[in-house]
Amino acid sequence: MNKKYTIVTYGCQMNHHDSEKISYLLESLGYIPEKDIEKSDFIIYNTCLVRENAELKVYGQLGALKSLKKKKPEMIIAVCGCMMQTGDARTTILAKYKHVDIIFGTKNISRLPSLISRHRSTGEVVVDIEEDDIIDDDTPINRNHPFIAYVNIMTGCNNYCTFCIVPYARGKEISRTPESIIEEVKELAKKGYKEIILLGQNVNSYGKTLRPKVTFPELLKMVNEVNGIERIRFLTSHPKDCSDELIDAIANLDKVCENIHLPFQSGSNKILKDMHRVYTREHYLDLIKKLKAKIPNITLSTDIIVGFPGETEEDFQDTLSMVKEVEYDQGFTFLYSIRKGTKAAEMQNQIPHDIKQERFQRLVDSMYDIFYKKNKENVGQILEVLVEGPSKNNPEILTGRTRGYKLVHFKGGERNIGNLVNVKITGHNSFALEGELL
Repeated sequence: MNKKYTIVTYGCQMNHHDSEKISYLLESLGYIPEKDIEKSDFIIYNTCLVRENAELKVYGQLGALKSLKKKKPEMIIAVCGCMMQTGDARTTILAKYKHVDIIFGTKNISRLPSLISRHRSTGEVVVDIEEDDIIDDDTPINRNHPFIAYVNIMTGCNNYCTFCIVPYARGKEISRTPESIIEEVKELAKKGYKEIILLGQNVNSYGKTLRPKVTFPELLKMVNEVNGIERIRFLTSHPKDCSDELIDAIANLDKVCENIHLPFQSGSNKILKDMHRVYTREHYLDLIKKLKAKIPNITLSTDIIVGFPGETEEDFQDTLSMVKEVEYDQGFTFLYSIRKGTKAAEMQNQIPHDIKQERFQRLVDSMYDIFYKKNKENVGQILEVLVEGPSKNNPEILTGRTRGYKLVHFKGGERNIGNLVNVKITGHNSFALEGELL
């Protein structure tokens, strides 16, 4: 009782959602959250395998804990998440980081209490990886936010993009039943949650494993009818499954925010084919035209990979021109990193790091200019903001998000936290808006 725990989470929103479950399980055992690792009795790393940097950070952090473990031998160190679903990472940790006590995967979080018990009773390293696909995980959750909640609607992925390790780490695509999703959303509404974020590796393909089949737009309509919920978002969309039905749902359902994250990854048809993205540049731009025509105030964000194997300067120019034509409000850019086990890792013509870095910088510079321009268009407008709390940099300033997921800073009292308020936009930079509370 009263022992302290720290969870360090890397990667996507799905991992953060998993950490909320882990938090509940640890607190049910009597652990208390602690931000300072050195004061903790239980340290757990929830890992990501999508980018090399995230993987290397985990190894670096584990190495640094070796001396702390010697000082506190009773401390438990655990590693979970996507890295642990692959044999190579598990083998490396077992061989080189012998001070790690518990290893488990993405599909057996609910068994954590028994894993802790096994380790304590035997003193041995416990490894527990579930290979079977699981979707109806009823593990309770410690929500990290008092009025914004993640709701997992599916798990896994069937796309097998040549650069991506997710299908191997998270397994095949499986959808939750709409009944279980709506039940969870209704419970969240009763508890006062205002915003729901529906999660999946590819939410657009939701329902394909269900009988009878339910489409993602149909699910959005069901969630939209839940009383008490005021905003609905979803992550992440795949262009190949972005249907006219979905575009209509965003346009017509009052709680669904006018915002979509639609990764295009590369503007080159040649690179898209090598990535196995199953759409073309022309198809993607047609989707953007439809979205802007049906939803004039929509905001757009995307993911882009720079330096995929075989990428020429001409291919990169296609990506730059795509960014300039679409004019995204936000974007996440990544240097391609080799992920062992994917088809792209075996491709010839790997791009030297210095070329990738130079292209990356040109892309970022171009995107920041566009973000600045797009934010400037909001100056003078009155926007609805869900107030999330005080700014990390200035407790006298409140911060929140518009329906278009724009970050807004403004002065206001604590009584506004958790409420929807109107803010007149008075200033901006590339990453945020400034305003006055009305």
